[in-house]
Amino acid sequence: MTNQADLGGMFTFPGTQLQVRRMGFGAMQLAGPHAYGPSKARDGGSAVLNEVIAAGVNHIDTSDYYGPHSVNQIIRQTLHPYRDDLVIVTKLGWRRGDSGSWIPAVSASDITAGAHENLRNLGLDALEIVNLRVGGELWPTEGSIEEPMTALAELQRQGLIRHLGVSNVSPQQYAEAKKIAQIVCVQNFYNVAQRRDDAFIDQLDKEGVAYVPYFPLGGMTPLQSAELDVAAASVNATSLQVALHWLLKRSPNILLIPGTSSLLHLKENLEAVDLELSAEILTQLNAVGSYAA
Repeated sequence: MTNQADLGGMFTFPGTQLQVRRMGFGAMQLAGPHAYGPSKARDGGSAVLNEVIAAGVNHIDTSDYYGPHSVNQIIRQTLHPYRDDLVIVTKLGWRRGDSGSWIPAVSASDITAGAHENLRNLGLDALEIVNLRVGGELWPTEGSIEEPMTALAELQRQGLIRHLGVSNVSPQQYAEAKKIAQIVCVQNFYNVAQRRDDAFIDQLDKEGVAYVPYFPLGGMTPLQSAELDVAAASVNATSLQVALHWLLKRSPNILLIPGTSSLLHLKENLEAVDLELSAEILTQLNAVGSYAA
């Protein structure tokens, strides 16, 4: 796989010296189906991670509730000791039930226990960035996030976490989080077809805060659009490559974390940064999404 050193350019997290390439990697698919249980292709997960690093990616998104535990363990077994410029971002706020169910874990004790599990399974003395994951499956659920954010801020004060972010939050919850600690990134559901956060992205861009869309390719329901198909045909690419490239063009504070357990799909995802879409095609893609609040 060709080393694509640019990978969409660089982004510096606000108030830090942390720089990442805008094309990163999401590790969720290195677990079993629905991010539960170990992957059937554990060696394949290691191969993908090694190729991620070889390609120049230095931003990996993970969580100890992927598996649970197995994904962070694969990351440690494959990549530890970590490259100096590698930024591993993890998440707290949920845990997994015995049947794979998702259980909120936002009490102060849950947050503290989860942080220590991530430290242990990743083999780290401090977590670089931790996102508080709140809300429903896809869209934020309004409500105060003061207790878990305060617990995270205390762990940051203790030196166990260096930087904080939030995930699946509303602009109001982001504002609440900012009163408790500096927020360096927001991770919400967004792609070319799901555009609910358009104004939020523009606000964060003005503040220099990263926006990291999850399910950039649609998640369980892959993106389908005639406009995407036309754009893809015009540049001899796949529709999903076009969808990723559109996100890079959408705003300079957007960081991508498409995930896969396939070397072929990884190659396709990384090649999305090199597409050249005309202004006309980009304008057509801008009109694809839903702006419903």
